[in-house]
Amino acid sequence: MEKLLSHIQNYYRLSHAAQEAVSESFSEQVFSKNDFLLAEGKTCRHLYFLEKGALRGYYHLDGKEITYWFGFENDFVTSFHSFITQEPAVENIQLIEGSVLWSISKEDLTKLLDRYHEIEKLLRIAYEKYYIRLEERFVNAQFKTAAERYEQLLNQQPHILERVSLGQVASFLGISQETLSRIRSKFQESGG
Repeated sequence: MEKLLSHIQNYYRLSHAAQEAVSESFSEQVFSKNDFLLAEGKTCRHLYFLEKGALRGYYHLDGKEITYWFGFENDFVTSFHSFITQEPAVENIQLIEGSVLWSISKEDLTKLLDRYHEIEKLLRIAYEKYYIRLEERFVNAQFKTAAERYEQLLNQQPHILERVSLGQVASFLGISQETLSRIRSKFQESGG
């Protein structure tokens, strides 16, 4: 819980009462590698803060798993569409490492927001980060080559390459594992 409160304080100084309410509203959950936080077709009823570990969001398309986002320490994660609309999710959220998360239900979050308006800023920051990540994915998919997408990942998020399987990285980049291997070889040959 201390890590969550410390992370929140990086963005906005909460009153003591709001900090207490946050502490009382979130509950710790521990997951093993390959556990599911959410399965497609289920409604997402919680927002999570990832204290330790890693997870991925993916969906099924033509019998394949398409990974389109990763979450790591200090990320707020959920199936945002399902969480906001309370409709069944089209995605799966799976742990790729053993993880410690803090969760809050939609109902408890609504109560917190109603009682402590200062917490609304924090929720807005989480939504903004999600939107930015979504827009970056769209721009990368539409306007960058596979090699450019790999180079950006290498330069901006090298931890993904260290912690995630190559198959999931390839899916995230929108390429085959063979194409990823060729691109990586070229980068290694050129010293990149």
